[in-house]
Amino acid sequence: MASSPPSYLISLAFFISLLLLFASSSNEERWVYIVYMGAQHSSQYSTPELHLNLLKEILVNCSPRESLVYSYQRSFNGFAAKLSIDEAEKLSEMEGIVSVFPSKTLKLRTTRSWDFLKFPQGVNRNLQVESDIIIGMFDSGIWPESKSFNDRGIGPLPKKWKGACVNMTCNNKIIGARYYNSFGNYTSNEPSPRDFDGHGTHTASTAAGQSVSHASLYGIAEGTARGAVPSARLAVYKVCWSFGCTDQDILAAFDDAISDGVDIISLSLSYDAGDYFQDSMAIGSFHAMAKGILTSASAGNDGPYHYTVSNVAPWMVSVAASSIDRHIIDTLVTGDHVSTVGASVNTFATGNRFHPFTYMQATEITEPGDCTFFLDLEYGVNGKIVLCNSFSFETTFNRGIEGLVYIDDSSLDVSFSFPKPIMVVSSADGLNLLRYINRTKNPVANLHKSEGVFDSKAPLVASFSSRGPNPFTPDILKPDISAPGIDILAAWSKVVSVSGFPNDTRFVKFNIISGTSVACPHVTGAAAYVKSFHPNWSPAAIMSALMTTAKPMYPSAGQDQLSYGAGQLNPAKAVDPGLVYDAGANDYAQMLCNSGYTKTMIRIVTGDAGSCSARTNGTVRDLNYPSMALYVQYGKAFTAKFSRTVTNVGGGNGKYMAKVSADHRLNVVVNPSVLEFSKLNEKRRFTVSFSGRPLPWNSKAPATLIWSDGKHKVRSVMVVFTHLF
Repeated sequence: MASSPPSYLISLAFFISLLLLFASSSNEERWVYIVYMGAQHSSQYSTPELHLNLLKEILVNCSPRESLVYSYQRSFNGFAAKLSIDEAEKLSEMEGIVSVFPSKTLKLRTTRSWDFLKFPQGVNRNLQVESDIIIGMFDSGIWPESKSFNDRGIGPLPKKWKGACVNMTCNNKIIGARYYNSFGNYTSNEPSPRDFDGHGTHTASTAAGQSVSHASLYGIAEGTARGAVPSARLAVYKVCWSFGCTDQDILAAFDDAISDGVDIISLSLSYDAGDYFQDSMAIGSFHAMAKGILTSASAGNDGPYHYTVSNVAPWMVSVAASSIDRHIIDTLVTGDHVSTVGASVNTFATGNRFHPFTYMQATEITEPGDCTFFLDLEYGVNGKIVLCNSFSFETTFNRGIEGLVYIDDSSLDVSFSFPKPIMVVSSADGLNLLRYINRTKNPVANLHKSEGVFDSKAPLVASFSSRGPNPFTPDILKPDISAPGIDILAAWSKVVSVSGFPNDTRFVKFNIISGTSVACPHVTGAAAYVKSFHPNWSPAAIMSALMTTAKPMYPSAGQDQLSYGAGQLNPAKAVDPGLVYDAGANDYAQMLCNSGYTKTMIRIVTGDAGSCSARTNGTVRDLNYPSMALYVQYGKAFTAKFSRTVTNVGGGNGKYMAKVSADHRLNVVVNPSVLEFSKLNEKRRFTVSFSGRPLPWNSKAPATLIWSDGKHKVRSVMVVFTHLF
């Protein structure tokens, strides 16, 4: 009779079996994957049946129809399906598949802003064409009853429009409205394009809202709220819900919007930059670009750190957020009649009396100024204004505090709304307030209602705005341009509170928010404005016009080309840029080939067998881009050459001369330095050569090239950099 194995071996075997069981179940667990198959081919119209047949070949213990989530068939080829890891790997190895990647869930990231951009209400317009421009808004939906979306004075629908209104009544302003929710999760929402977040209403009105006079948030920032192109049409594609915005829904919206007939797409969404063909927004915007549609997207809110910029594909505009010359502030007055200014959008009326003012001392379990524990217990805080180094947003607003002063140096340039009076102050001001509390027997304070004040330093890039370098393609400068994204007033959903917190009882028609998602629709609207004057310009030409006419912003602490790109948006100038750096699908395809993508993959993506020329020595720097970026190894001398072509859009005869301003560590040569044109749309080539001695670690060396004919100044920003912290 065989002896029994030792108990530790039994335990080990049991543990191994559990691991194997877990691995097996994890592998069979299904998640939503995107299966991207490139462009539509004239000889093969993508149908759900084609995609179901592919699924039938690889699925185990699951029916194809149960697995299929979306079949993308109107504007490009691909589908979304619930797959196991093994099934996804099998699909990725099949012929005709460009990429297979798991779907990610994204998060959503004005009275004064357009005037600040020198884009007044009475700016010259081409109204007949403007009213035919259709802007596709990918966001949280829209509140159609807002005055910003009335269709007064707007004619019938453009003949090119092929879209639809689903579960919502449209008008001649909002001409299309669809919604996408493959999970079927309608918590705190409804199956319609209506906005239950507020974000989509805000961005849509910023881009193309009708003029509404006397707009404000409880009297703060009062003025006329309007979009860049009030006569343009809006097509709403609701892809964002309380749980976020999924890749599969975003691609479904792109599939529809391209076919529906939109002219510009606004995408106030972002996530970490990565492979272009594992990025739903890069994929969708590539096919939009191929059909003549420019996509404007937010750069992300992960600043001020380097390598955080999002939406880095060169065929889309990546927009940073910057300030305008109106900043929303709050004031705390202490019992000694000293005023301290901080950041806050506090709509609550100034009280007529002072309240006890206190600072939380350290305990055995908390640090000094940690208010979380005491506020959770309502320990001695009822009726008081509390000075804090940290606290919990979620619990504070249910408590009986009168107000809160939060010490934080990281976000003093932006103001936020809360359900209670809360103000953010600098550490220096916080120290002075603490000294007042400690030296006063009965310290008291009063928080005042917020107000808008003039900010002479604007424009400055927001602290939260994501920075370059481009983490995926370093020699393509991103973000591209900066636009107002701090303290912007625009339309709001009537069913969403001011702060978005559930216990906030304030519901308004207009609200003040900040973010690169607020900056993005400014560029969207400006692009539509340019297109109304030049309806046949390519997306690249419009993008070039916006970038080369941008108002210069100058390097300072935390502010440089890697944070603001070409500079501050200047819509009125962009309609007459003089020269443009044009590009099309073939140019971007060549750039991708030069980046290391295979010819086979690129030809599937473009649907063009001629994609990728025989040139084998090309680089990313050969893409005809309006800006130039060069990554170099630190400690090594460098040389590099950029090839560019400009198209004359400024008239007939013209003579442009090059002027370069560069960091003293750079040698920059433009050849030729004079460009002569004899007719409209004539093209001229030139090169820009960089050289320099070794740069140390964490270095940036900026430069600027301006082509001028005496009337136009065609400005390209350039930067050389090493690895940055």
